[in-house]
Amino acid sequence: QVQLVESGGGLVQPGGSLRLSCAASGSIYTIEAMGWYRQAPGKQRELGAVISGGSTNYADSVKGRFTISRDNAKNTVYLQMNSMKPEDTAVYYCKADGVTGRGFAGMDYWGKGTLVSVSS
Repeated sequence: QVQLVESGGGLVQPGGSLRLSCAASGSIYTIEAMGWYRQAPGKQRELGAVISGGSTNYADSVKGRFTISRDNAKNTVYLQMNSMKPEDTAVYYCKADGVTGRGFAGMDYWGKGTLVSVSS
């Protein structure tokens, strides 16, 4: 019914920048919140940033360096990552919460993830 496709991952040097995109497709009417989570090797998945309406929330580890934004008309969420550190290395997953569409309501969906590596 609904698919989330991430793009923009890759290898970047410490101090560099990357921009992730995640587009939701399907018979979607509304999405309450969209966010980015990340999972580093050997660690649990954790919240990076989330946007709902006009409100944003960031993990302390990315606050001041990452910016989340959303294009509601395109059902797309972005994550601008600046001043990147080696500890930002992880698989980044997009999540859509509270998705309502044709024949369904209040569903949550995950993307398959995109790998971000920060290394010199």
